[in-house]
Amino acid sequence: MDSSGQAPELDTVFNYVNGARHPVGSEDALAIYNPATGENTSRVICSTPRDVDVAVRAAKTAFPGWSETPPLKRARTMTAFLGLLHGNKDRLAEIITAEHGKVFSDAQGEVDRAIESVEFACGIPQLLKGDFSDQASAGIDNWTLRQPLGVVAGVTPFNFPVMVPAWMFPVAIACGNCFILKPSPTDPTPSIIIAELMTEAGFPPGVFNVVQGDRVAVEALLDHPDVAALSFVGSTPVANKIYERGATNGKRVQALGGAKNHLVVMPDADLDKAVDGLIGAAYGSAGERCMAISVAVLVGDAADKVIPRLESRARDLCIGSGMDPKSEMGPIVTESALQRISAFIDDGVAEGADLLVDGRGYSVGGTNRGYFLGASLFDHVTPDMRIYREEIFGPVLSCVRVDTLEEAIGLVNAHEYGNGVSCYTRSGEIARLFGRRIQVGMVGINVPIPVPMAWHGFGGWKRSLFGDMHAYGEEGVRFYTKQKSIMQRWPEDIQDGAEFVMPTVS
Repeated sequence: MDSSGQAPELDTVFNYVNGARHPVGSEDALAIYNPATGENTSRVICSTPRDVDVAVRAAKTAFPGWSETPPLKRARTMTAFLGLLHGNKDRLAEIITAEHGKVFSDAQGEVDRAIESVEFACGIPQLLKGDFSDQASAGIDNWTLRQPLGVVAGVTPFNFPVMVPAWMFPVAIACGNCFILKPSPTDPTPSIIIAELMTEAGFPPGVFNVVQGDRVAVEALLDHPDVAALSFVGSTPVANKIYERGATNGKRVQALGGAKNHLVVMPDADLDKAVDGLIGAAYGSAGERCMAISVAVLVGDAADKVIPRLESRARDLCIGSGMDPKSEMGPIVTESALQRISAFIDDGVAEGADLLVDGRGYSVGGTNRGYFLGASLFDHVTPDMRIYREEIFGPVLSCVRVDTLEEAIGLVNAHEYGNGVSCYTRSGEIARLFGRRIQVGMVGINVPIPVPMAWHGFGGWKRSLFGDMHAYGEEGVRFYTKQKSIMQRWPEDIQDGAEFVMPTVS
């Protein structure tokens, strides 16, 4: 309340279309909360299908001019945006912490990873070079081009409101496409800051647009005939539906789904480093990462040595506001997410797993207004339990005991998800065997969270990815372009008379 006893008017997050903040033709709004306090800090207006159409038309109008802009000029504009990102890193990190809850240093790291993706996109002239075959046949040359698709879209999750969009739009735009971002309504403000920086960098109106909202906006993008491709990151059930609907509508779709990431600890590993890796990867960002480690696979006698160390470290985690420099873990993103994660812990207990550390009922500073949950640690988890089978997306680590490396690899490969995995060992032989035989898209050896660098691409296997291409890197260039093959010869090289056979080398 202010001094008059009135509730202060909330800030409103709108769309960003054609180079400016754009009103939305709807009164439907969703509340935005600070998860550390439970305070309703602002609201976001939900786009209607008509609002989506306005953004698509703006992007379609901008496409001919932008796609004909030389790649080097596009790269220079992207480089100007890169400089602005560096200058606004802390500003973006602060709003990430305010709306998502992750600790400030982690939010800074998120922006750094976004910057890497933009740096990669700045090299687009090299990345768009085609292949050329001189004298492919008598008097004929053959070469390939990669050309942009047109209007493309990205639908991104709450847990990385800056980094995940940067897996998409820098490469897409550098390739000559025009982009529409539909961010999560949980933390939508970073998308508007990014859009304003894009305009400041010199991108023409309509090249980068933001539509806010919920599933209505997503479905409108999937159904719009002028959207050529859509990239998505989120849960597997939604990724599956988006892939199917987009494919039905003739779009190119890249849908990254859920995960159940394992970290295998071999008896020969440096156990202190393994515990460090598990604690950071399981509880960093409150476990709200698609690459979070949620299962520790403890091989042989490593289990009895690792479990007591994990239990001690999990109990001693410093949990609090993300802006408190002492905090190692912030709050859960929303109250409903906190309740969902707590229900998973209930199920784990009911199914017979040993709950060594219980994070339920955690409070900070004597208040329960924020969405805080302590670290939870289970031992003696088995593959039939729900806490093992399903993605929890919270600060819950499940420990599974196995006797051999073979058993560990079989366990990981049998899971429906294949996003990320890690193995801690001192043995080069074990590391090589593990890396070759594991059926997972991203693998770490003594690296707990093996998120690839921007030039390598990101993506899982099995039900963690729907589509043929991974995100960002050269895979992203392929996703956001189509190949054209050109064969050419000149009249003086053409023999008289019709040719009725398939052309061959002659």
